[in-house]
Amino acid sequence: MSDGAPPRDPPTVAALFWGFLSIGVIGFGGVLPWARRMMVEQRRWLTPAEFTDLLGLCQFLPGPNIVNLSVALGSRFRGIPGAIAAVVGLISLPMVIVMTLGAVYAAYADHPVVAQGAEGLAAAASGLVVATALKIASPLRGKWLGIFVALLVLVAIAVLHLPLVPTMLVLAPASIALHWWVR
Repeated sequence: MSDGAPPRDPPTVAALFWGFLSIGVIGFGGVLPWARRMMVEQRRWLTPAEFTDLLGLCQFLPGPNIVNLSVALGSRFRGIPGAIAAVVGLISLPMVIVMTLGAVYAAYADHPVVAQGAEGLAAAASGLVVATALKIASPLRGKWLGIFVALLVLVAIAVLHLPLVPTMLVLAPASIALHWWVR
């Protein structure tokens, strides 16, 4: 299904739970690509631009981005019950899986096949992150000012290794002011 408009009716509390449960299980180890796919492309709860905006807000808040995203989306559609359903759906099954895999890894971490498997998983996860970054940035296509600000953030954090919070505290208001001034 292609990117499209959100459905007319907001998701139910149960739909939020099951949607985020699927994200937590299918997107194990890198949930953001699956979260975008489920919310934007499959269930059409958000448009691509709405997803990017909501994710931007959630990245600015403390805590894991996907948990923030589940709370924000659940709350947006169904208030506190929706937020709780989305978070519980997101973390319940993956928590059981992590504890089980942790016990298995502790028992077999020294085995060469396990070490090579971990390296392969790291490479695959990196590819998912790059692909998702490109999809998330797609609403910026043709918006040169937004691309410029995104590149400034990338350079500040990835190249200059500036701390995230001070960087965001400076660049977020600067970006808002710059966009307001240009318009």
